[in-house]
Amino acid sequence: MIFTMLLNVPLILADWFFVVFHSALILFNLFGWIWKKTRKAHLITISVTLLSWGFLGIWYGWGYCPLTDWHWQVMEKLGTQDLPNSYISYLLDRVLDCQPDPNWVDIGTLVFTLLAFGMSIWVNLGSGVKK
Repeated sequence: MIFTMLLNVPLILADWFFVVFHSALILFNLFGWIWKKTRKAHLITISVTLLSWGFLGIWYGWGYCPLTDWHWQVMEKLGTQDLPNSYISYLLDRVLDCQPDPNWVDIGTLVFTLLAFGMSIWVNLGSGVKK
C-alpha cells in the first residue's frame, strides 16, 4: 500500500502541476490583456491557444489542447476514468463540484476566449486606447 502510494507521488505532483499551471494560463488568457506590462505576452499566449484549438484540432479534434491531453494521460495513470473533453468542465467539477451541461461550457469557453482575444487585439493595436 505505502509502496504503491510512493510510486504515485510523481503522478500526483504532475496532476497538481497541471491543475495550477493550466488554471493560471486560463486566467491569464482571460485577463492578461488588462495590464499594460502583460499585453504582448497575453496576445502571444491567447493566439497560441486559439491556434492549438483550430490548427492542431484538424488532427486531434476541435479545441485540442496539449496541456489537457498530457494532464489526462497523468490522470489515467492514476486510475481516473471518464474524463470530460473540456478542461473547463473538469475544473468546474474538481474545484466547485459543479457539472454544467458540457455544451454550455464549450460555448462559454469559446465566447469568453474570443472576447479576451478581441480585447487583446484592441489594446495591443491601439484602437483608440492610449498606450
